[in-house]
Amino acid sequence: RMLSGYKPKSNIKESYKILELEEGCSLDDIRNSYRSLAKKYHPDSGSATADSEAFMKVEEAYRVVLSDVTTKKKTSETNEEEEDQFKSNAPQHRHYLSYEGVGFGTPSQREKQYMQFRVDRATEQVLEYRKQRLESQYAVTDLMKAKDVKQSKKVKITQAVERLVEDLIQESMAKGDFDNLSGKGKPLQKFSDCPHIDPMTHNLNRILIDNGYQPEWILMQKEIRETIERLRKNLVQARSNLGGQMTPYRQKQWNRACEEFIEDIRKLNKRIDSFNLVVPLLSRQMVHFSADKEIVRAQKSYEALM
Repeated sequence: RMLSGYKPKSNIKESYKILELEEGCSLDDIRNSYRSLAKKYHPDSGSATADSEAFMKVEEAYRVVLSDVTTKKKTSETNEEEEDQFKSNAPQHRHYLSYEGVGFGTPSQREKQYMQFRVDRATEQVLEYRKQRLESQYAVTDLMKAKDVKQSKKVKITQAVERLVEDLIQESMAKGDFDNLSGKGKPLQKFSDCPHIDPMTHNLNRILIDNGYQPEWILMQKEIRETIERLRKNLVQARSNLGGQMTPYRQKQWNRACEEFIEDIRKLNKRIDSFNLVVPLLSRQMVHFSADKEIVRAQKSYEALM
């Protein structure tokens, strides 16, 4: 059987400690503790505490503890039966030889216990299979993981764009936008003669642009660039309005303008954080603007104008 032939890789006391149990606990305690820890550490649970290595340790400990409790239970039942034989000369009932020696009590009670034992054994077989799958998945190097994630993200983006383009084409066809075209029935012409540009990608981008589609991250990037240019221009204008000689009153006004500029830069940097969360390419991510550097830059721009 699966439990009797299983050889634990870790000692029993450590396994009880991993499952947060004490020796002498019931089978229900073991199952409840395992389910709770599995939900906490399983890599497919979506939990913030998901950890494949911790999950495999919990699974290993569960098998060890379950095997230990089952073995002790069988030993206790064997001792009780031997004591009964000494106490009475009555022959042993035939039903005690069935159900693989699992359970105790009346035949109906033993049958229920045996059914539960079979469920537990099947569960262990499934867990062993899932463990082997996890070990094979996490045997790859970190470099391969990063490559798979990057490739998966690229495939998802490509599929999303293809679905969008297909929807736009189908919508245009339903409206009859293609019926009066002079080139109806002819293949699409290449929009670019540059040999370094993929014609299919170029055509898809052209269709998106012609239909007024712009991804959210492109609009956010445009907004960020326009905002920083406007803030820079306003700061230089504020410095120009104060004139060349900085009196205490003008210095106070300049300090107030700088404080407002610093607050605007802080809000803009928060907008950049939001942009970096949605941009599909790492190379497109933006860094924060430094308010101090921008103020120095405005001073130099003002001096150049003067």
